[in-house]
Parts: sequence; structure tokens; C-alpha cells
Amino acid sequence: MKFMKLGSRPDTFYTTEAVRSVSCEVSSDLIIQVKGSRYLLHKFPLLSKCLRLQRLYAESPESTSELQLIKLHGFPGGVEAFELCAKFCYGITITISAFNIVSIRCAAEYLQMTEDVEKGNLIYKVEVFLNSYILQGWRDSIVTLQTTKAFPSLSEEVGVTGRCIEAVASRVLAHPDKVGRAYSCYSSNGTESHRERTKGWWGEDLAELEIDLYWRVMEVIKCGGKVPARLFGDALRAYASRWLPNLGKAMDGEGEGDDDDGEVDSRNRQILEPIVSLLPAEKGAVSCGFLLKLLKAANVLKASVSSKKELATRAGIQLDEATVGDILLPRCCENGTRHDVDTVLVMLEEFVWRGPSPPRVDVEFQEMRRSSSASHTSNRKVAKLVDRFLQEIGKDANLSMSKFISIAQTVPEFARLNHDDLYKAIDVYLKEHPELSKGERKRLWQILDYKKLSVEACMHAAQNERLPLRVVVQVLFFEQARASMAGSQLPNNMKVLLEGQPTPSKAKASFNTLPPEDQWSASSIKSSVSTLKMKLAEDHDRVAKPSKMPSKPKRIFSKLWPISTS
Repeated sequence: MKFMKLGSRPDTFYTTEAVRSVSCEVSSDLIIQVKGSRYLLHKFPLLSKCLRLQRLYAESPESTSELQLIKLHGFPGGVEAFELCAKFCYGITITISAFNIVSIRCAAEYLQMTEDVEKGNLIYKVEVFLNSYILQGWRDSIVTLQTTKAFPSLSEEVGVTGRCIEAVASRVLAHPDKVGRAYSCYSSNGTESHRERTKGWWGEDLAELEIDLYWRVMEVIKCGGKVPARLFGDALRAYASRWLPNLGKAMDGEGEGDDDDGEVDSRNRQILEPIVSLLPAEKGAVSCGFLLKLLKAANVLKASVSSKKELATRAGIQLDEATVGDILLPRCCENGTRHDVDTVLVMLEEFVWRGPSPPRVDVEFQEMRRSSSASHTSNRKVAKLVDRFLQEIGKDANLSMSKFISIAQTVPEFARLNHDDLYKAIDVYLKEHPELSKGERKRLWQILDYKKLSVEACMHAAQNERLPLRVVVQVLFFEQARASMAGSQLPNNMKVLLEGQPTPSKAKASFNTLPPEDQWSASSIKSSVSTLKMKLAEDHDRVAKPSKMPSKPKRIFSKLWPISTS
């Protein structure tokens, strides 16, 4: 890192009884008080270079003693910065580097050490060093920018902050993805280390800045338009990892914040929202997983509605990249569902509206065929994601049936190749909500297409006591119709169900993804079929009464009953 030495005399400052003095043949005639410290100095070297001291000395009342007292209130940089300025006035050697140049520049501005007072004054020399050396170096510029945080107003006033931001941003825009050799870097305490430059190296270096300065630098880089969106997104992810490292437990809903965490949450919220505002507009600039992590953090930290909406919109466009764990968003409220179902619904609607369209049949060009194939694949991924998501949230006793149905029906019909996962989700929901009425259960099962159930799912559904009898009949009817259309007999496992015989070992092992208490086996078939026959018998008696049941279901039973009783 660059440094500059000014002056040639040795350091002759010393301390006596908590007063700092300078060794000199001439007696001291001036006392300068900075905060709680006093300096016993001389008028000529200081007043000849500091216009502010000249004015304060002239305005101060005459003292009967030989020493005149001047108090400097709110001195920028404190006693350290003042002592460096005083040593410069005495010609004592001082060293200026990126770590102290801002405090010296602000102190010199406060003392008005300008060219109008004396040529070659401190402000001029500091400015030459700043522009010619500090702002020409990458690490020097970043360290200098970091130190402006201690003097925000004065640093802005003298233009140091703005020039540092421009210097850092211009170097990134010049070589955004350049790979270079190993280089030396310094931490805030001056410790030197060596790192290897890699693609996007600048993102890790900028992650050391606090959020307000970081946001300003990244905004200039973003407006420059020369950095690839994915590289820009990588820099944002590096910053989030650096400053939001302990949100994992909170984002998964494992930690309950107390009153002491309010200040931490506020600080994290002030970091999160600017990161969201910097997200590139291009799709794929950041991963869907990263967007959903930010969305989980936004829910936990109670970020602004606009930030959560922005994250949900962007994540919705890339929803085919998500996993079930990604979209299980915590809901930070005492009442209501455990997960933020409304935001997931927003993401689904965004995917359907902006996402891939249904595949076209009459496509003329190869590119369009490939695009349609990719669209179909994305929709199928989201359909499977939604069904597995429904299986998770269906365990929530506070989840309303209308929300469950809304999420299930958001997926386009063509996207579900089969309805096995949807069947499992409905079964899980019914098990957790036994209080549903017969009409509500019927409405819930109406979203299922029995023609898209596998043989294993049909086997389980035909024995499921949570299904209405009409649904069981429909399942058996469609399975029989499917076998007839295929020109073959009813599958063996369906025959087993209808005849009450033991199931083959292969069929026993199928559909084991349901909870143990909901799985079926050969030992349960006879009892299940007996129950089904009793229900059918009762229904058969009701069929005999024309006033209570139309003739069409009677014909359905007459087709099914001989098979089951043969």
C-alpha cells in the first residue's frame, strides 16, 4: 500500500502531567484543548498555517497569563488527527496512508489549512497524494472508502467519499471478470495477506464495505452496464454470506427472537432490503435458491412489503429450479398457518403468467420445438414441486381447504402427467382434517383426475376409508375402463382387491411412500374388501328405491358387483 512522509524533523512531542508538549528553546504561549486533552504549543507555527486558529485566537478574550487557551469542539479524528496536523506545522515527520488520510484531510479542513494561508499547506499535499496514488490503487481506494464511515458528513463535503466510490467502480467496470496473479491485500488493522485473484474477485473485496457504501458502489457498477448479470449476482451473494451469516436457523423457523434481538433484526433488515434493490433484472442472474433464502429472511426480519413482493416475483419466474424445502417459507405470526402459503401462491401465479407456456403441437421450426420441450419440462417440474409442497403443508391443521385447492389448481392441467402425488397430498390433508363435512370432502376430491392414477394409487384409493363411496366406485370404474381400452383383462392386483385374494409380493411393495398407517398390505385386503362389499350392499339396497337414486349408478354397480362376487 502507498504511503507518504511529510516533514524532516524528529518527533519531539512528550507528555508531562497529562499535558502534551513539544521540546523547544522558545517558551510555549498557547494551549489547545481537544476533547479532554491539552497541548502546550506555540502560536507562530500553528497560526501561520491554520486560519481557524487565527480567528479563534483573535476572538478569544485577552488572558492575564502568558498562555492563551483555545478550545476545539467536535474536532474530527480526535487527538490523533490533531497531533498529526500540529506536527506538520512544526515540520516533524508524519506518515500518511490509506488508513489515516481521511482523518487528516478532515482535520485539515476543520483547521482551514488552505493555500490562502500558506503555499504548500497540508490540504494541498494531502489532495495530491490522494488523487495521484491512493485513488489509483484498488485496495487503497477500498480502505480509504471504509474510513470515511467515521466522518460521513465532512468526508462528503470535501469529496473524498464520492471520489473513492468512482475510483472503485471504474476499476471494476474496466476489468469485471479479469483473472490476475496473486496480490497483496490488507485488513483494517494493517495485516498483510496474499490471495489469488479469481473471476469475480472484486465481489469478495467489496463485501468488506458496510451496506450504505456498498450500495452506492454497486449502484454505479450496475448503471455502468459492463458487468455480466451473473457476475453481479455472484457479488451480491458473497455480500449476503458475509453480512447475514447467522440467519440459517431463523430462516428455517428454529429460533424465536426475543426483545434483545430487535436491534440485530433491524440491522439485518437494513442490509437485506438494499441487497434486494440491487438484484439484476435478468432472469438467472441469481439462483432461485438464493432468492428464496432472501425471501425467508425477509419474512423472519419483517422486511418491507415491496422487498418481499420483489423477491416473490423474481423467484416465481425461476420456480422450476426450486425444491420443496426452498418454498417452505416461515410465517412469523402467532396465529395462522405455519408456512407462508400466500407468498407461494403469488410465486405460482407469476410462474404461470410469465413462465413457460404449454407445448405446441403444430410447431414448424426446430428451435420452437426445443423451446416447447423445455417449457413442458419446466411445467412438469413445478407440478411435481407443488404436489409435494401440498403433502407438507397438508399436515397443518390451520390450513384452510380453499387455500389447499387454490394452490393445487394453479398448476396447468397438462403439467401433471399423473395424479399420484396429488392423491397423496389430498389423503394427508384429509387425515389431518377429520372434521370436514361430506360436501367438503367431495369438493376436495373433485380436483383429482382418476384417469391419471397409477394402478398402485388406484389400489390404495379403493381401500382408503377417507374416500367417499362414490369416489371409490369411480376409481374402480376407470381402472376397469382402462383395462378394457387396452384390450386386456383387469390387472391382477385389482382382481385381488375385488375378489379378496392375497396380493402378489410385487404389488405389496408398491406405493410405500405413504405413512405406515396408510399403507396397504395383503393382510388388510380381505377386511377392506369386506367393508367395501358391505357399503356396496347397503348402496345396492338404496338403488332399489327409485325415488332416492337414479338408475345410472345402479347399472354401474350391476357391472361391478358380478366381478366382486364371482
